[in-house]
Amino acid sequence: MREHHLHVPRTARYYTLGPDHADVRQVWFVCHGYGQLASDLLGHFKPLDDGTRLFVAPEGSSRYYTNHARGMVGASWMTREDRLTEISDYVNFLDALHDHVFESVTRSSVTLYVLGFSQGAATAARWVSLGRAVADRLVLWGELPPPDLDLEVAWSKLEDCRMTIVVGREDRYVDHALLADAEERLLNHNIPYETISFDGGHHLDDSVLRSLAIG
Repeated sequence: MREHHLHVPRTARYYTLGPDHADVRQVWFVCHGYGQLASDLLGHFKPLDDGTRLFVAPEGSSRYYTNHARGMVGASWMTREDRLTEISDYVNFLDALHDHVFESVTRSSVTLYVLGFSQGAATAARWVSLGRAVADRLVLWGELPPPDLDLEVAWSKLEDCRMTIVVGREDRYVDHALLADAEERLLNHNIPYETISFDGGHHLDDSVLRSLAIG
């Protein structure tokens, strides 16, 4: 038995919120968590839609029923099966989406945020490290930098990128011992970062989002 791969055309979905004209001052790429859809995550950013921010929410290509009885659908960025191929595919997708967005927005005139929530945090970290985008801000929310990310390779992309790790104090999905290990790895590779904690669990917090947008 032999494994093979074949490149095929694939239609990817994404959502946007906000204008895509010259008045834009911030562009946010926001990557959803496991079992979410892009539109679900994007709804949390409506309070920040003030006419100067464009939010772009790409969607993982693997959709599935999260609740068969109710017909609820979610998406995933990858699984451990054929993981390197799936990582390469979503990095290519995000690169293509980035190039498409900046056909109508002047990159040099905006601050580029890349925010990943939960599983999307690993997606965001890998894309910023391995893809073509040069992010000004990287926000990893409810998840840590993936432990298999080669920081020796990623250093050149992350050293000038303001990285923020956001963790709810009651987030049962974040192992705080692993958080300490991740912070030590970043320090050992001279990658600057900050950590923000808030009172809450595995969810986005409106006040923290506002502070990130203005900070």
